[in-house]
Amino acid sequence: MPIALICGQYGKRGNLLRALCKFYAVKFLIVQTAFIGDVILATPIGEKLHRRYPDARIDFLVRRGNEGLFAGHPFVHRVWVWDKKRDKYSKLWQLILQIRQERYDCVINCQRFAASGLLTVLSGAPHTVGFAKNPLSRLFSRRVAHVINQPGAPVHEVMRNLSLIEHLTDGSFQPPRLYPTEADVREALTVAPSDKPWVCIAPTSVWFTKQLPAHKWLGLIRRMPKQYAILLLGGPADVAACEAIARQAAFADVRNAAGRLSLLASAALMQRAAMNYVNDSAPLHLASAVNAPVTAVFCSTVPSFGFGPLSDVHYVVEVSQKLPCRPCGLHGKKACPEGHFSCAEGIDVASFPLPAG
Repeated sequence: MPIALICGQYGKRGNLLRALCKFYAVKFLIVQTAFIGDVILATPIGEKLHRRYPDARIDFLVRRGNEGLFAGHPFVHRVWVWDKKRDKYSKLWQLILQIRQERYDCVINCQRFAASGLLTVLSGAPHTVGFAKNPLSRLFSRRVAHVINQPGAPVHEVMRNLSLIEHLTDGSFQPPRLYPTEADVREALTVAPSDKPWVCIAPTSVWFTKQLPAHKWLGLIRRMPKQYAILLLGGPADVAACEAIARQAAFADVRNAAGRLSLLASAALMQRAAMNYVNDSAPLHLASAVNAPVTAVFCSTVPSFGFGPLSDVHYVVEVSQKLPCRPCGLHGKKACPEGHFSCAEGIDVASFPLPAG
């Protein structure tokens, strides 16, 4: 009887699948088609599965633009890409048909949306697992509670994701990890000074209320010890915002590197920085994935949501006074609902830790 069929009949709780992993090259597919940071925080699933079942095949499904995170990855076999911007649902159906042909033994869905649930259900995998909040989770083999926060015991997103495979592994923590190659390091060093240390600042975010205002970043830059270069990081959409900060900085060596580096090269640059200053956004998780020193700024969101820094050296900066409107939601917003944006404007730049001067 085929392995997949056996798992389908008897592996609902993962016991037989776990046993088969010891003897066969079981095929896992991890689904996370949200933003860059979400994909990074799903990498611990692959790390832990690989450590427990080194002969298993591990694949990822991500949205277009995020596949670069796995370039040169030492054990991720294949990265499926879903282009959500053009013909989203026809592309989804094509993916489903292709994925069915791969005959995955287990599909692990990190998302809570119907489209990813449909793909999981129709994947043909005998063992499917995802969060109970997914609208189609009743059709999964295994449903796992999605806990955003517990009083006095915040749950990090990494642990939420790892709960999906606890029945296949154990309950231990595994940090996120990315693997910049030597080529990524060389690319990173094209924007870095050769004669002095540097700090990185990633001043932007997709969401307005997650983004410290530019004048606050300028205040931080003016406090920076003069022997450091400052490298401004971001994607192609952030070039203009970073250029405006560089022009107004009144600092000896500020370089706009936005739009010039791949994701892994950015991670390599941050790994070699004296400090990285970031919002609650993707660069925060890039830093965590390469254990880079990081100072994370939380404006409208709070670390207890489970997206805080995980690097050995990390700091959190947020407004000191308690605001009745903060947090205003799990995710960022396009504008402050109250109109005053006190959660950001109230942050004192003197509270930022500085590298040694």
